[in-house]
Amino acid sequence: MYNSVIIGTGPGGLTAAIYLARAGLKPLVIEGPEPGGQLTTTTEVENFPGFPEGIMGPELMDNMRKQAERFGAEFRTGWVNKADLSKRPFTLSVEGMGDIQAETVIVSTGASAKYLGIPGERENVGRGVSTCATCDGFFFRGKKIIVIGGGDSAMEEANFLTRFASEVVLVNRRTELRASKIMQERARANEKISWKLNRTPLEVIAGERGVTGLKVRNNDTGEEEIIEVDGIFVAIGHTPNTKFLDGQLTTDEHGYLLVKPGTTETNIPGVFACGDVQDSRYRQAISAAGTGCMAALDCERFLESAELKELAL
Repeated sequence: MYNSVIIGTGPGGLTAAIYLARAGLKPLVIEGPEPGGQLTTTTEVENFPGFPEGIMGPELMDNMRKQAERFGAEFRTGWVNKADLSKRPFTLSVEGMGDIQAETVIVSTGASAKYLGIPGERENVGRGVSTCATCDGFFFRGKKIIVIGGGDSAMEEANFLTRFASEVVLVNRRTELRASKIMQERARANEKISWKLNRTPLEVIAGERGVTGLKVRNNDTGEEEIIEVDGIFVAIGHTPNTKFLDGQLTTDEHGYLLVKPGTTETNIPGVFACGDVQDSRYRQAISAAGTGCMAALDCERFLESAELKELAL
């Protein structure tokens, strides 16, 4: 029996672990197959406060983990296959651990960026391939880059990246775009954005120093070409990692967990959510860490309230 179990070890989960451990609640933190979350696939992080010279993503997450361990957080590696949130204490079925029980649960499982699944893509993440314009746009000052996608996110990222890049080429598999009319109009009005529509991405081309181009096929003619660029931003959406919850927690239409405004409380008392699993808008390490702090404080107050009720009985 644990006071609190934190599922996920991104900035949100680790911040929650630091706060709960400092409060003497000895949380159990369950790491998935990618400890540290998306930051472990990032090279240099320059926008996390407190590091004027920047810090490598994996190093930042390792430091946060050590900080949580210092205060008494327990870490176990496993995959949460199932969660029974129908009654307290909650029961989590964890691969390699069996069933464990918790008075409270903090879900910080993040959201996974969708990839195209083409050759050269995943192996060049951090070497010119990115899924976060806000995180990595600064590194492409004065360079030519590609944004792949046709939705609002792709239009937004393309516009944002023109602050840094000399040219942004927007590549989409279809002639029609899924983006809202206003987002399309903004992108088309931007002189730095050029268009390669009705093109299917086939392969990311890279050399020793990283990405050099993207091979695409013209869907009308079948002709293949290589668009020479220095970076490729894949903007085809994210998938919140909530499948193991089996619909027990309320989500929006895209699967992101819904929380009570101004808190991290889900629809089930004692279950909290922080980080990208409940944030489809900002998706930043610092905002995830902030909600991790909130989740820990909400969790601590919930446990205190539950204890007081038991004493009253």
